[in-house]
Amino acid sequence: MAAKAHGAAMAGFVVYAGTMLMIVGLINIFQGFLALFADDRLVLLPEHLVIVDVTAWGWTLIISGLLLFVVGGGLLLMQTWARVAGIVVVCLHLLTQVAWLGSYPVWALLMIALDVLVLFALTAKWSDVRGRIGGDREPWADHQKARAAAAEQRIPPMV
Repeated sequence: MAAKAHGAAMAGFVVYAGTMLMIVGLINIFQGFLALFADDRLVLLPEHLVIVDVTAWGWTLIISGLLLFVVGGGLLLMQTWARVAGIVVVCLHLLTQVAWLGSYPVWALLMIALDVLVLFALTAKWSDVRGRIGGDREPWADHQKARAAAAEQRIPPMV
């Protein structure tokens, strides 16, 4: 009983991680467009930001936001590729938040904390989660078993 409850909790945690990745991805996309088209609205001091070029920073945010959004969607579908890609993308997102520490310390620390929670969800007990919710499995496995059973029924009796 405790194992089932633990599996359900971990499955919920992975769904949380996928949802958070999608939300943070959308926020990054919004911030990226803001940096590209309305850079006068950004309050950045060059001595507090690692990347000084706002246009390059905007494209960095848009690309990372798109990656986070796609990987979050894959996590909600319980795809193994999304787990591996999520670990890599979240680590990169965590490192990019270090660049914001000087300008927006509270926001950057909040994002770093969320990234750590998402990393935990992606690295702990993945087999329990896939067994509980599903995920990638062989799409034709059941079909092949049904064909084998049907073929056995068509074999004429040996006399």
